[in-house]
Amino acid sequence: MSDESQNQLGTPTPEELREQVERTHDGLGRTVGAPAPEGDLAAQAKEKAAVVREQAAAARAQAAAVGEQAAEKAAVASDQLREKAERAARAVKDRTPEAVREKTAQAAAQVREKTGQARRYAAERTPDPLLEKADRAATAARANRAPLLAGGALLVAFLLIRRSRGRNR
Repeated sequence: MSDESQNQLGTPTPEELREQVERTHDGLGRTVGAPAPEGDLAAQAKEKAAVVREQAAAARAQAAAVGEQAAEKAAVASDQLREKAERAARAVKDRTPEAVREKTAQAAAQVREKTGQARRYAAERTPDPLLEKADRAATAARANRAPLLAGGALLVAFLLIRRSRGRNR
């Protein structure tokens, strides 16, 4: 705006006002016609949901793979432990003198006899609900006999090794 086009009060002339209005209209037309930066919110939400679903599916697949690997490793470790327990039990049996094995067999027979007596005594004196729970525990122990025996063999082997190391000092 030049000084000539402004009147003495410093206001623009009508023609300058028209030009300003046209420029403003053109600018608004371009702004309204252009896509908004946010775009269609519903489409964005669907797109984001699809991305999240894909990420969740990938996470589930990864978790399943990790679970399978853990199960495989646990099975391998269990087999290794079972083999070591069997070797330890054989080693203990092979190194145990015949006289000790006979005494052990006699002691086991006595323990079975005393256990039978204690069982009868306990059955006579124990309330029925407690007997039912004890029966369930005994059934579970019988069902898992091999791991219990392997654990017992490991304990015996550990104690024998510890005892022999104590003598060497």
